[in-house]
Order: sequence, then C-alpha cells, then structure tokens
Amino acid sequence: MRHLYLFTGLLFCFFAAAAQAPKPPVVPTQPYRLELPLEAYSSDVLVQPLLEDSSLVLLVEKEPLLTGKSEYTFQKFDHRLQPGQVVPLPVPRGYEFRQICAEGTDVYALFQGTTEGTLWVAAFDSRTGELGTGEFKTKRARQVHDLKALDGNLFVTVEADMHLTILLLDLRAATFRFLPSVYEPLPATFTFLADSVTKRAELILSETNGFKSRLQLKQLSDNGQLLHSEFVQAGSERGLLEAQLSPGDSAARLLAGTYTLRDSRYSQGLFAADLNAGVTPTGQRRSLRYYDFLNFKHFFDFMKPARVARMRQRSERLRASDRQYRHRYRLLMHDMLPSPEGYVLVAEVYFPRYNTSSYNNLGGLYNYGYGNNFGPLARSYNAVNRRNEGYRTTHALICGFDRQGNLLWDNSFLLDEVEHFSLQEAVRVRPLGDGRRLVMAYLKENEFYYKMVDQTTATPNDWKVELQTTTTEAAEKTTNTQQEQLITWYGGRFLASGYQHIKPTKGPDREVFFLNVLEFK
Repeated sequence: MRHLYLFTGLLFCFFAAAAQAPKPPVVPTQPYRLELPLEAYSSDVLVQPLLEDSSLVLLVEKEPLLTGKSEYTFQKFDHRLQPGQVVPLPVPRGYEFRQICAEGTDVYALFQGTTEGTLWVAAFDSRTGELGTGEFKTKRARQVHDLKALDGNLFVTVEADMHLTILLLDLRAATFRFLPSVYEPLPATFTFLADSVTKRAELILSETNGFKSRLQLKQLSDNGQLLHSEFVQAGSERGLLEAQLSPGDSAARLLAGTYTLRDSRYSQGLFAADLNAGVTPTGQRRSLRYYDFLNFKHFFDFMKPARVARMRQRSERLRASDRQYRHRYRLLMHDMLPSPEGYVLVAEVYFPRYNTSSYNNLGGLYNYGYGNNFGPLARSYNAVNRRNEGYRTTHALICGFDRQGNLLWDNSFLLDEVEHFSLQEAVRVRPLGDGRRLVMAYLKENEFYYKMVDQTTATPNDWKVELQTTTTEAAEKTTNTQQEQLITWYGGRFLASGYQHIKPTKGPDREVFFLNVLEFK
C-alpha cells in the first residue's frame, strides 16, 4: 500500500508540474484550412505561393485508374484559402512534371518528355486565367535541376553533354539557347539567383582543384547576356565552399557563405565579403571576414557547456602553436534575407545517413555496424559500398550581418531528428512585423515546431502546436499524415500542407490533401 501511495503522489506531482508548465508567450493562430478530396496514391499537389497578391496556386495532378493518363489543373486560392478559378492543363502524353516557379502573378510549370532533350512549358496568368503552352526540342538537355523566371524568360539548370549549364527559354519568341557563359564539367555546383528588382541573374559557381576552393561570380541580364564576371578566393589555407548573394539593390552587394580548411567536405565557419569594397594590389579582397564556428555564441547550443569549454581550450592551445581546431560540419545555405540592419543568413547543419547493414563478400558476413575482424581490406570494401539513405538535419544557425559583412548577432534552432531522403531545406524562416524578431519553424509528425529569434536572446527550441483539422470546436483525430511540407507565404504566415487520414467523432473517415495557415501577429 505504501508503494501505491508513493506512486500516486509522484503521479500527482507530474501532472501538477505539467499543468504549471509555462505556455509559449507567442502562439500561432490557424485561421484558415483547405481540404481537397485527394489521396496520396493517386494524386500529387504542388503549392506555389504568390507574394504579388497574397494568393497561391496549386498544380494538381490526378492519375485516373482507367485512362492511364494524368490530368492536371491549375487552381487559385486567395489569402483566406477561398477557391478561385480552375484551369485545366492539357499536358501531352509522354511528359512528366519536373519544376514549378513563379514571377509576380505568373506561374510556370516545366515538364520533360520521354524523347531525349524535349521540354514542355505551361505559363499560367493567375489574374486572367490565361494559359500558354509550348514545346522545346533542345536535343541536348538531360536532367533538370532548377527553374527560375526573370522578366518572362525561364532559366533552366540542366545537364548537357556531361556538363552543368543553363538553358534559356524565351517564351515570347518561342526560342531557346544554351548560355555559353555557363558550361561547367560535372560534378559542378552553383547557386542561381533571379532578382526581379534589378532584372538581373546572379550565378555563384564553386570551383576546386582538390586542395583549394574558390568562388566565381557571374552576372547575367534578363536575356542571358554575360554582364560581369569575377573571382572571390581566400588566402592562406582557407577555401571558399559555397555562398549566397544579398538580394535587391545592387548598390549593396554582400557575399556570405561557408569556408573550409583544405578539406572541401567540411565547413570551418562562415565568411562575409562586401563586394563593393574592392581588392588590394595583390588581388585579395579588402573586406573578406572569417567567422569560425567558435566565434558564434549559439552554434554549439546542442552541446553541454563543459564540452564546449574543453573545445575552446583546445582551440586556444592549437592557436598558440600556429594551428587551428578543425570542425567537421556540413552546411546547407538558405537564400539571404534583407533586414533593417543589413541581411540575415540561415545555414542548416546536416549529416548524410548511411545504410550500416551491408553484405561483405569477404567470408559472407553481414555487418551491422559493430565492426569486423577482416582488417583494412574489409573496412575499405564496406566504406566504398555504403549507401546514402538520406540526410539528417540537427540544427540551424541564423545570424545577422550589416551591409559590410560585420557579424552583428547569431542564434540557433535545435531540431528533433528531422530526416529527408534528399538534401533539402528543413527549416523555414519568416520575419515578424516589428522588423526585429523572426520565426524559425519546421513540421514533424503533424506538429508545427517553432522558435522565436530576437537576435542573441536565448529562447526554447521545443515550442510546438498540433495542426488543426478544423477551424470549429469539432473533435477529430488525425491517424496518418504523409508528404508534410512547410513553406513561407507573406507577412507572418506559414503554409503547412500534405495528405491526412482524419477520423471524426461522428461520421465516416476522410482522406484529404490539406492546407493550413499558421499566422504570427
């Protein structure tokens, strides 16, 4: 009986503590929800937000069981998710969807045909409902990587003849051409930005010879003409891995990204450079600044303070002997955001997730990650044959720079084991109306996790709300959620989408594609 009393007392204390747990000071509202009677196995939905008129357009694909030919429609919704016009999209047979993008209130969808090098484009004017389509037989375009629109032209990043290049589609003249200024041998990586304010496209190419890494910047006009090209490289043993360029007015051009120490797989920290500051007589950038991860206040929030202190002490000992502490982090950069002080940069820390269960031909041993006794040959064999099964994002670094590249503040957002099959952004960021605070958020298992960022102020990482299935008081339960996606919209609004199986208290279950508005005021 004494144990029963003890258990009851502990249980009471637990519930009392839970009841007294402080609620987040800021909680998003969910004022609007949209449901479409679609199922995940027979449909696909692409969500394209439009900032121009605070609306959004859905590209809906349905796969009929009898005809075998997918049916596509463009569907527009206003800021309250009220339906607008629905325009059928007659995609020819033999084409598969590849990319979608928007400029102003125009939405562009790109499809690739089974005939080698053939592309098909649909342009949808969401204001008038006008639809234009066209086919482009390029002969050389292979895999499609990205799509951007600028002044009515489409810039398509494609593979062609073992190179990565950009294909310009002139929709007005119904012509195409590969840009000779962008033709890089595979494997190559670059960031392509289309700025509707300056009517220019910026390309940031990462180059390496295996030991040294640098960046090349190319500025293109809206019709693909090369306007300017320049190199940005670091001195000593540092190398520049990848970067983002500040958007908007070209009078302030800030380049910020990651740098490494010799090993191009890992980042050592962030760098920032004011491109308008010029170069020295020896060709070095006057304003190139480096910020080791140890320079940030919050980057190592995921570690215990004692471990961080030991790491800093070791770094100081190495610095005294003219060496540097080396980090082993991989970062995925977001596009830079403007702020009242300058710009905000977000970088996600991720790790490849490998399959640790592999068949070893040396003796027929199944290795489940516990090691083996076959020596270096077997270890080398297993390392080569590991399969990458996705990526895990652990935390995100967010920092503010002024227009000259000086670090003003930093913070971080710790994630709860978020994994994706492909490398993609897991976190979304929206500034609030006061111009100072930002919201960082992600979705996981039908819950919206978020953090309020006010420069370096420490705030919890585990605030969350459950996605509502109705805007009324009706009691419902979500039993399954698939293909969750979170995107930013306008103001303090996020859009959560995906497929749900919902079980109400009364009535039949329903399978839907949903859109939920989550709004911070």
